[in-house]
Amino acid sequence: MEDEAAEIELLEQNLNKTRQISQRMTSILSNFDTRLVKLEKSILPLHNSTQLLFRRAANIDGTMQLINEVASSQQGLAEEEALIIRGPQATQLNVYVDALERMNASIAFKGSSGDSADSARLVETGAKKLAQLYTKFVAEASSGTPPIRSSLDDNAFVVAVPFASNIVQTLHPLVAFLRTLPLPATHPSHPAAAAIQAALTDAQRGYADMRGSWVRKCIELDAKRVVEGRGDGYASGKDTDAAALGIREGQEFAMWIEGVIDVADGEYDLLSELALLPSTPQLTSAFASLMTPVLTLLQTSLTQLTNRVKRTLHRNAFLALSAHGHLAGADVMRRWDDLVQRRAGLNTNVSALKDGMHSLRAVCLRSFPEFLADIRLAAMQSAGGELGTDIAEITVTVIKYMTAIPAIQDAVGTLLLTLGDGNWKMGEGVTVSKGPKLGEGDEATVIEHYLYDIIITTLSTLTTLSRSARRPAFGAIFLLNNVSYFLSSLLSPVETAPVEVLLAPPARNALQSGFRTAKAAYFDANFSPLLQALGDGPGSGSGSSGRAAVKEKFTRFYELLDDIVERHRVVRVLPEDNRALESLAEEAVKLVVPSLQRFIQKHKDFSKNPQKYIKTSPEEVERQIRKLYSY
Repeated sequence: MEDEAAEIELLEQNLNKTRQISQRMTSILSNFDTRLVKLEKSILPLHNSTQLLFRRAANIDGTMQLINEVASSQQGLAEEEALIIRGPQATQLNVYVDALERMNASIAFKGSSGDSADSARLVETGAKKLAQLYTKFVAEASSGTPPIRSSLDDNAFVVAVPFASNIVQTLHPLVAFLRTLPLPATHPSHPAAAAIQAALTDAQRGYADMRGSWVRKCIELDAKRVVEGRGDGYASGKDTDAAALGIREGQEFAMWIEGVIDVADGEYDLLSELALLPSTPQLTSAFASLMTPVLTLLQTSLTQLTNRVKRTLHRNAFLALSAHGHLAGADVMRRWDDLVQRRAGLNTNVSALKDGMHSLRAVCLRSFPEFLADIRLAAMQSAGGELGTDIAEITVTVIKYMTAIPAIQDAVGTLLLTLGDGNWKMGEGVTVSKGPKLGEGDEATVIEHYLYDIIITTLSTLTTLSRSARRPAFGAIFLLNNVSYFLSSLLSPVETAPVEVLLAPPARNALQSGFRTAKAAYFDANFSPLLQALGDGPGSGSGSSGRAAVKEKFTRFYELLDDIVERHRVVRVLPEDNRALESLAEEAVKLVVPSLQRFIQKHKDFSKNPQKYIKTSPEEVERQIRKLYSY
């Protein structure tokens, strides 16, 4: 217990000491706080004065910095203004573009200040200067002398419009920058946006006008060539066949139109690449302006070609057939619709090619009945004149016409189906028979029918011409020569094999029948009088009158034989057809010689001096006849 009491007393003593120390510390801190308050009151005015001086110094420094920046900005603005007003240099385009970009950037930060208006004015000026440079490059690429095409005699016929590749490369960065300039649609608050759009619109319109005029200038010479044809200078060369020439010219005209479409496709791609305003409506409008002179030229060319065919349809029918066939057979109309209607948006002009094709088709359809009419007309034009025995012009014309059809067989078949089976005989004033209606897939059949009618009409014309001859014997030779040439040209030579395939059995039979009829007419006109002289008739009995009649018959026979020999010496029968000549000679010998032999055998004692009247023996007569056909 005593120990615990001692410890408690010791703790109380320590507690008292701690209390005394705490009181002393509290007194010291209170005194220190009082002094700090007094110090703050004395320092606060000085602190406030110092802060004011610091702010004034910062304001002065900031003002000086702004003054320096303004001065520097004004100096730079003056330099860039001079650069922009002077205009871009082709070799330093990037410097000019950088200046305009800085002007645009300054407008974005300056808002609606006066400096912003000045910068906008410079941006507008720079945009106009670049648009002028763009126009200058386009004008340079769209002027000068059009390229001279290769001769139309070449197999390849290509229409092209040049645009120098170096100019395209120069335009690329220029176009790329001009497309980034502010426009009302993208920067409605930009003060120069409307003026920039107007400048770019004018430049793009100028591009379309210049390129359209240049394209027309480049293809115009070719248009004149394919419309007017090769002319007499070409026709005097190797290819003098009007049908073959027309087919080639029609093909070239179709190739020219396809070339024009290719050029237009290329121009659309180039416009898409170089357009300053590449949005669809603006691109469509520009391409429509570019295509307008091209469409005008194409429509004019189609009209001129159709008028040329109409003026001389008999000569230029194959020109129209070939042109229509190649244009209708190729994928031209689909490409044309896509080009004009979808890309150019020219709904009013989309029918330009279609209308021209319809007019051309109408001429083609008219050519079929008119050709038959021309064949019939040939009989009337030559009637009453000196006929001769050579191959008639109408025969050659018909052969060339028929042998040219296989080259454009598809076009002819399609057009004949459009005309209607048999409707080509309208000019004959007869009703066309109503047979099974032909449709798609019957092109070969309708061609067979048409060629059959040509053959029948030609044979009828040749027969009419032969009957109009003043001397029937010469008319018969004319008919035989022409029908034989007609037959051999269509059925025999290798070069006309394509048309032979198109001839149906009725047409072949008509040719063969026509030849047999012509040959019969030839023998009837030339050798029937000879045989009639040897035939039984008045005065052919016994007695003096009978012997006198026999003498007269022999005299008449040899006189007629001399006439035949003289006639065949003057004219040629079946020229350049040795096989037909041999057959004809054999038939003539079989027709005359046996009759002469029988007549001599029958009248052995008609005279004491028979050699006086039988001038040549049957064997000699045979040699004379065979000699008639030996050239």
